[in-house]
Amino acid sequence: MTMKSLLPLALCGWSVLFAATEAAARPDAQKTRAYIDHAWTTLTRSMDDCSALGDSKVGTRPLLYLPANLPAPPALAAMQAHCRVEVQVLPRAIGELGDIAPATLPRQGLLYLPHPYVVPGGFFNEMYGWDSYFIVLGLLADQRTALARDMVDNALFEVRYYGAVLNANRSYYLTRAQPPFLGAMMRALLDDPASFKDQAAARAWLQQAYPLAVRDHATWTRREHLAGDTGLARYYDYGGAAPVLEMRDSSYLRGVIDWLIAHPSEDPGYLVKASEHPDAAEVVRLKAASCDVEASKVCAGAWSKGFRLSADYYLGDRAMRESGFDTTFRMGPFGGSTHHYAPVDLNSLLYRYERDLHDFAVQLGRTADAAHWADVAAARRAAIDKYLWRADQGMYMDYDFVHGKPSGYRFVATYYPLWAGAASPQQAAALRGRLGVFERKGGLQMSEHASGAQWDAPFGWAPTNWLAAAGLDAYGFHDDARRIAREFTATIDRSLAADGTIREKYNMASGNADVKISAGYTANVIGFGWSNGVYLKMQALLQERTGGPVRGAGERSDSALAGGSRP
Repeated sequence: MTMKSLLPLALCGWSVLFAATEAAARPDAQKTRAYIDHAWTTLTRSMDDCSALGDSKVGTRPLLYLPANLPAPPALAAMQAHCRVEVQVLPRAIGELGDIAPATLPRQGLLYLPHPYVVPGGFFNEMYGWDSYFIVLGLLADQRTALARDMVDNALFEVRYYGAVLNANRSYYLTRAQPPFLGAMMRALLDDPASFKDQAAARAWLQQAYPLAVRDHATWTRREHLAGDTGLARYYDYGGAAPVLEMRDSSYLRGVIDWLIAHPSEDPGYLVKASEHPDAAEVVRLKAASCDVEASKVCAGAWSKGFRLSADYYLGDRAMRESGFDTTFRMGPFGGSTHHYAPVDLNSLLYRYERDLHDFAVQLGRTADAAHWADVAAARRAAIDKYLWRADQGMYMDYDFVHGKPSGYRFVATYYPLWAGAASPQQAAALRGRLGVFERKGGLQMSEHASGAQWDAPFGWAPTNWLAAAGLDAYGFHDDARRIAREFTATIDRSLAADGTIREKYNMASGNADVKISAGYTANVIGFGWSNGVYLKMQALLQERTGGPVRGAGERSDSALAGGSRP
């Protein structure tokens, strides 16, 4: 056969190969769905699963902690032998966050939970507080009701034995919570007909769960969590002015110092002049002005070019981590002033929590409780309107209660009041008109500010996109909700087609997983629990609103172009 005769065959072969490659890279909602179906299994952990014990964040030998007031579970001995893990009992029973200082424990470890749970993925190898809500929504949408109930029951177990729904079930999180979604998780479970065998079983479960939800809510009304005299709440970690224990080295903190030195006009006062190797007198001064260099190697190493970070910065850094938005420049550079603000997101969530507690009390026939929660919710809504609603901006914005002034930082959490039902129809219409501030090709980005941090522009995340879409839908803006759902699910589909994974966050400007972070935590973890859950909820929203098959996830109408709001 001549070369001339081989040429058509070669071209044909290349055409077939190109077509196959192109087909493999084409966004396909069914492939995304298959990935999620498999991921529920790979991301599920339990106490008899040895893989649940490892923690790459701290790199220590696995250790499992039991609550002091819990009898040892019968299956624990077999797990201990099989996984060769050390088991210890916490030094005392816990009533509320901060009752045990994690730094006083001999080693950090996993906190026992009685039921299986879904982790986010990657080095997030534990059950996280606010992630769990979006995971539960996805599990219910996928008819994995038993696992969804297990996760809600685990959250209630945390309240009973660890004082609140924790940031996650690791001992170093015993001083902080995460955004409060327990009431919403309970409601999602109760609203699903398959969660309980009958109404009597649901009521019996609610009778046990309701007092624990009340106790969890009380976390946010403790003195330390109050935003001054505004009647609103703030984020706060009870670990004090010190680097978080899950921080393995000082590189992040040195990066903060270097950034502040390079941007002196943006330093709110976080920098403290100090020696790299302080003498005894300076060590004493730094305990109050910065952190304890003798108690923490990370603190000792947090020095650069003649400066350390202030104690107030460390309080803010911890509060930022409780907020879940770590890191954003929304409340000071690197979130270092988070504890100075009454945030839109937290207070919207608490308003929804209080309305849920009211409804639970009504279902249980607790008339006095119901009246109490109605009053509490009404007071919070009035405070939200007074301090957080900016009529001149047509948006909700955080309030700096320390300096008595509203923030000027436009953040996508402005849509939380829609999800919570806290906005008036007029406020909702104004918020709809501001979608163009955040909406891009791939969905809603976090802010207008390209700070280099992962919770700022141009990045977007599953939870904030879902809460905005669900809130818009609840207020009757169905086309906007569907458009955002199409944009964000298309982003996930494109990313999966490109590299075969679902990620924790995405680039909203490009509508893919091209995420480059320069400030703070830089990874884009594969998994990913809440992205999976939100994808399923958005697909269900599209199915419900169109009344037919879901549009191909790679398709996008002309109205979804970046820019202003759409009618």
